[in-house]
Amino acid sequence: MSIAGAAPAGGPRRKDRTHYLYLAVIAAVVAGVVVGLAAPGFATELKPVGTGFVNLIKMMISPVIFCTIVLGIGSVTKAAKVGKVGGLALGYFLVMSTVALAIGLVVGNLLEPGGGLHLTAALAKSGHAQAAAGGAQSTTDFLLGMIPTTLFSAVTEGKVLQTLLVALLAGFALQAMGPAGAPVLRGIEHVQKLVFRIMSMIMWVAPIGAFGAMAAVVGATGTAALKSLAVIMVGFYLTCALFVVVVLGALLRLVAGINVFALLKYLGREFLLILSTSSSESALPRLIAKMEHLGVSRPVVGITVPTGYSFNLDGTAIYLTMSSIFISEAMDKPMGIGEQLSLLVFMVIASKGAAGVTGAGLATLAGGLQSHKPALVDGVGLIVGIDRFMSEARALTNFAGNAVATVLIGRWTGELDAERAQRVLAGEVPFDEQTLIDSAGGHPAPQAPADPDAAPAPVAA
Repeated sequence: MSIAGAAPAGGPRRKDRTHYLYLAVIAAVVAGVVVGLAAPGFATELKPVGTGFVNLIKMMISPVIFCTIVLGIGSVTKAAKVGKVGGLALGYFLVMSTVALAIGLVVGNLLEPGGGLHLTAALAKSGHAQAAAGGAQSTTDFLLGMIPTTLFSAVTEGKVLQTLLVALLAGFALQAMGPAGAPVLRGIEHVQKLVFRIMSMIMWVAPIGAFGAMAAVVGATGTAALKSLAVIMVGFYLTCALFVVVVLGALLRLVAGINVFALLKYLGREFLLILSTSSSESALPRLIAKMEHLGVSRPVVGITVPTGYSFNLDGTAIYLTMSSIFISEAMDKPMGIGEQLSLLVFMVIASKGAAGVTGAGLATLAGGLQSHKPALVDGVGLIVGIDRFMSEARALTNFAGNAVATVLIGRWTGELDAERAQRVLAGEVPFDEQTLIDSAGGHPAPQAPADPDAAPAPVAA
């Protein structure tokens, strides 16, 4: 049997030259570290290079989300199907965030990493600066912030939650239009192909961006901060790794029968991109494309991935819990279990919508402490020096959590082609790195909304 999206048997296959691109990214990261250590003054001046690359990718985030969600919702007839996927996803996100929070709480109390550190006046000032940047946001402000100024401003301003809202409205509107909506869907599908093609072009400057970003952070922090704060940093990385491998890995194996290491290997290039930019948002468009290529239906991918980037923040939850305990112990002001739970639940809620933004976790931490326990705000300065490295672990964990969530939601809703997933993970159905879209049918054309629910991608004998 041959699966739609696979290369024709015996047909010519284009050589994948992107292999060299990602080798160049690895070399750029190493070179950035070397330059950061050898010439820290010069290296810090390279920060705009890394920032520029991340901004190029962020420029494409809203168009990708808009096209994916509109095509996903508009190509099915029953709104209840979309509601089922969204409700299941939000319920899963809530449970997993709670599990991640609890794990961070337990590990933080076991390690007790804050002892022996001393808070200086300069660090205290830095903590207050972060608190000002991450001021607490009320629930009302959060909800009102989801509504864009105009229908198009959500896309032009790059606000993920606003884009999500507009895309949902557009998708449901196209459903209601019936056959008249089919031409619009075809037009949006062409726009999506254009957007992904631009993304593949942007990726060719990834080595330059990775070099600038890594050189700047190493030049600014050096090794002093890493040595003095190694316990919490190493502990945080190990906790995130155990969460992904043990918790998410067990769920993935039990529910979908997929090995988590095979999935992580499939997403290896995206992890490298996140590691070099410290932002999971930089890999969001590629995650959407790869999850569809894996065999998860377009509606599930379109709803789960963008929503997960705002509501499924496993790495951030672990970071907030461990960092709060670290700060309280470092300042000899330990919190009781009741205080820990109330503070950290608030911060997990406050962090929604901050995913993918470098440094947002630190600002959220400071803002939460300012609201619930102001006496600890000074201590945020203790981890400013290593937050960039912890940000990478946060982003990697958030990304892995969203990839696993998409597969699980697809399985639970019957929208995962299990046979295709196994073939993709085995390397039998390669991903098209040039277009980010399957040229042979992996992304079926949207059906007219008047038709019955679209069947899975055709399987030819």
